[in-house]
Amino acid sequence: MAGFARPRLLIIDEPTNGIDIGAKTEIHRLLRDLASEGMAILMISSEPPEVLASCHRILVMRRGRLVGEFDGRHATQVDIMSKALLGTPTEAAAAKGGETG
Repeated sequence: MAGFARPRLLIIDEPTNGIDIGAKTEIHRLLRDLASEGMAILMISSEPPEVLASCHRILVMRRGRLVGEFDGRHATQVDIMSKALLGTPTEAAAAKGGETG
């Protein structure tokens, strides 16, 4: 596309919701390729296995508030779901007046 710069950030919301496994695999491959070329990708997903397989950094939100942050290499599905269902805001969010319970 002449005249357009390549974006540095791609925001995707539920990128594989409702598609077959072959298409999911292709989307994940494309996202890995873009990330390896230096593009930042912000993925919004309600599927913990997808997040764990794809993300370097995982932020968990509950009721519009940040309640958890994990290194994608060490996070587990239990970590993510515990914060999503029961979590309280991170210290940084709480210090800014976030929800405390």
